[in-house]
Amino acid sequence: MDALEAAGGAGCARFVGGCVRNAILGAPVRDIDIATVLTPPEVTSTLKNAGLKAIPTGLDHGTITAVAKGRPFEITTLRRDVETDGRRAVVAFTTDWAEDAARRDFRLNALYADRGGRIFDPTGHGLADARAGAIVFVGDPATRIAEDALRIPRFFRFLAWYGRGEPDAAALAACAAHKAKLAGLSAERIGQEMLKLLAALDPRPAVRLMAGAGVLEALVPAAADLARFDALVGIETGTPFTDDALLRLAALLPDDAEAAAVAAARLRLSNAQRDRLAAALGPGPALASSMSARELRRMVYRLGGDATCDRIMLAWAASARPAEALQWQALLSLARRWTPPRLPLTGDEVMAAGVPPGPRIGAVLREVEAWWVDQDFPDDRAAVLERLSAVSRMAN
Repeated sequence: MDALEAAGGAGCARFVGGCVRNAILGAPVRDIDIATVLTPPEVTSTLKNAGLKAIPTGLDHGTITAVAKGRPFEITTLRRDVETDGRRAVVAFTTDWAEDAARRDFRLNALYADRGGRIFDPTGHGLADARAGAIVFVGDPATRIAEDALRIPRFFRFLAWYGRGEPDAAALAACAAHKAKLAGLSAERIGQEMLKLLAALDPRPAVRLMAGAGVLEALVPAAADLARFDALVGIETGTPFTDDALLRLAALLPDDAEAAAVAAARLRLSNAQRDRLAAALGPGPALASSMSARELRRMVYRLGGDATCDRIMLAWAASARPAEALQWQALLSLARRWTPPRLPLTGDEVMAAGVPPGPRIGAVLREVEAWWVDQDFPDDRAAVLERLSAVSRMAN
């Protein structure tokens, strides 16, 4: 702020958006955005003069990222929309704070604060909305959505994180009426919004509203299992999976690897996220709360501990029997703490037992391994070698 005011004078820059909203609400502040009347070249010059790094992260939209003590701060010149197509906007810079506020999405995000903490509320409603948990578009909802269709999932995301009471009827109606515009959004933008929404403490009311408005189906076509999703969020407390957005997404999807792959592509998930969905929803033995420890160890050995834990949570959510909670918790605890052992046998030992090199080596290893797993992973090399001897005789 010192650097900016050195070029533009006191009051030329204000904190804006989420950092102001969260400060008002006493919520954690992660990203700090600053709005200024200075143009991007002026911002860049004054930052460099102050010895701060200036990165041109969004010059077309007037954004320079300043780095101070290793922390990024997005600084954006006041602007107004000149042209929009629902995905991108052409902007013109302005010195009018009210014009800048008028192009923002929701009134509780159109709040500014100077470095002394004085709040500026150009719409006249942002401060009250923040305190009341009202998610209301700036101006006409349809106009805001026409400017950027991503504001539809953002509406539900802000409902999940900050909303209280009945949703704004005009906003909800506009989201439902214009959901077809979502088809023009990039998968990456949709995925980011969905995962942020699902990471809220309790996203169930917002997701139900999305489903009712037809927005959920437009974003994730295979999403349908609201009952399992609702149950999962309800039982997460006390487990290691609280606020696990990807597991919540899995709960919405059918138990089908192909549906998981379609959802992963639709949301442009990372490879690791895609693989986790597939492992949680793919084919495999059915889980029951009465499953024995021995059966569970087999599953952990085959699928891995993380995938097994995901499947336990999903099966628990689908069971809808509160009386089984302690059994599910016990299974979850075992799956998390048990480390699968390695088969105490090598290919060289198989050859030493008289099996010739080639595909029969792998076949013998797999047969011995199947016996070893069936015996519940005995830590007994002599027994494993004895089994190898018997299998190798049959193989020869």
